Formats: sequence, structure tokens, C-alpha cells
Amino acid sequence: MIQSYGLGEADFRGRRFASWPCDLRGNNDLLTLTRPDVITDIARQYIEAGADIVSTDTFNANAISMADYGMEGLVEEINTEAARLLRRLADEHKNTTGRTIFVAGSIGPTNKTASMSPDVNDPAMRAVAYDGLFDAYLSQIRALVKGGIDILLFETVFDTL
Repeated sequence: MIQSYGLGEADFRGRRFASWPCDLRGNNDLLTLTRPDVITDIARQYIEAGADIVSTDTFNANAISMADYGMEGLVEEINTEAARLLRRLADEHKNTTGRTIFVAGSIGPTNKTASMSPDVNDPAMRAVAYDGLFDAYLSQIRALVKGGIDILLFETVFDTL
């Protein structure tokens, strides 16, 4: 649904990240900070269509994946704000209609795997260790809980470790 808004680089950057040193288009998780109106509108559409659960825009909001944009330091803020944004929406809906909407904190895979080598010439090489994955997920989960989620939603995790 994000793609249907036709967002450009300026939408992903907002004022705060206007001079960020790399392209940010495609960093959908960042939209929680730069275009919260879009994220709220999408969740509202799901609620109006009858969804009882809405998920945060945090699929890639972990330190390992956000490193592609040099934004590892924003992981807590993005996850906490994403949860708060939808928590407010869900609470407003409950106050207006009496219907409970649950907020799920979306946790997707990283862009690294601990179970396979990214280098066919070095089968023992790993791009990330288990402890690195553990720490990345733990910090994301703590921030989502801090923001007020009801459910942890693990999505598309492919790493057997």
C-alpha cells in the first residue's frame, strides 16, 4: 500500500533527513518518522475494512537492516514511534466505536543470514553471528513493547538459526 502513494525521495527524507548522505527512498520504516500521515492512513484503511489487528511499519527496523542506510542509531526511535502511532489510532477507534483493535509489532528478517555463507568461495564465512541477530531483534522488540504493542508479529524469518 505504501507504493500506491507514489512517494519520492523527499517524502522519505522529510526535513529531518534532508541532507542524509545516502538515498533513503525504499526505507519504508523511516516513513513512521517522516510521513506518519501515510502510515496512519494505511492503518486506518485496514481498520475501516474490518481488521482487528494492524501492524507497525517496522518490518526492517532492526540495526542490521538499517545499517544499509547508516540509521542503526534510529532503531529504538522508529520502533517506539511506530508502536505509539498505531496505539493512538487503535485507542481512538476504541473510544469512538467501542471496538478493540490490536497493534502488532512487525519484525521481519534482516538482510543477513547466520546459517549460510554469502561467499561461495568461503562456505564457513558468515555475514552475521547469532549474537548479533539476537541483539538486533531484542532492541527492536524492547522498543516496540515500550511503544505499546499488543502482539509480536514475526514475519518471513528465513534463517534457520
